[in-house]
Amino acid sequence: MSEQGDFFNPAHVADPLKDTRPDPTYVDPQSVREELTAILAVAKAARDTAPWDLRTHRYHQVVFPQMSNWLPPEEAEQLRRQFALELERIEPMVRAAA
Repeated sequence: MSEQGDFFNPAHVADPLKDTRPDPTYVDPQSVREELTAILAVAKAARDTAPWDLRTHRYHQVVFPQMSNWLPPEEAEQLRRQFALELERIEPMVRAAA
């Protein structure tokens, strides 16, 4: 007899209902790192004028710390501290522009 598998054996039949989409809960830490670093760079570069409006400032104030949770704890904490310092520094500029 040939080595051909049994056509009627369920082990050889693909599950048509199986979800083959990528895992939506997976977040690439490198892409998060790049995005947070870019936002931090914009904040650090602000000298005389606000880098964004008050609404965006508040958005970053909430979302940046949440996004950092996808990184290793030590790295996340360091980024959050740096960003908090920058937010404190640029907040007067943002409020003056509002």
